[in-house]
Amino acid sequence: MELRAERDSDIDSWKEVILIYNSALKQISTKLEILNDEFQHVHRYNPIEHIKSRIKTSESIVKKLKKHGYESTIQNMVDYVNDIAGIRVICSFTSDIYRIAEMITNQSDIKVISVKDYIVNPKSSGYKSYHMLVTVPVYLSDRIEDTKVEIQIRTVAMDFWASLEHKIHYKLENNAPEYIKDELVECSRMISALDDKMLSLNEEVLSISQRRNASGL
Repeated sequence: MELRAERDSDIDSWKEVILIYNSALKQISTKLEILNDEFQHVHRYNPIEHIKSRIKTSESIVKKLKKHGYESTIQNMVDYVNDIAGIRVICSFTSDIYRIAEMITNQSDIKVISVKDYIVNPKSSGYKSYHMLVTVPVYLSDRIEDTKVEIQIRTVAMDFWASLEHKIHYKLENNAPEYIKDELVECSRMISALDDKMLSLNEEVLSISQRRNASGL
């Protein structure tokens, strides 16, 4: 399966589109790294554990277009596939997720198109994450392209669950038995409880540290 590219100009257009999406990913990644460094400078703490980025494969793009009834053209890809450029931000604690989302929103050149909070409202599978669809301007030699990027923000524990859930469904070709699905939902609840506990412990450690600093110990 390939996107329709009947002429050399179509191939050039495909290469240019991918270049633009890659450039958008680089901009968002750089912004996040700078914000993380600034947070370390001001608060002596890094909210971001690590960042992953990817460009959706042509096979995945075609599959998504067909699923929604669109022809496999480059223009339809740009218009109707919102997660061609994706970036995943992994945090230590749930509170970091909303802190990072706020920092992204406050960037003057980033426009937030939509937000899906799967932490407050998890998917029926148990999936939890915070999704933002944004646009960022990509400056080319002859124009500016506002380019869509999907940002997923989640804790280490949420990412661990999502990664294993994806592998399980891939191995079972998205046809997992109900008891496996039920077990995954239960694991998601355990992950959520772990996140809550680790956040509570971190807040207690910060409180102890502040009291010791105040007393000069």
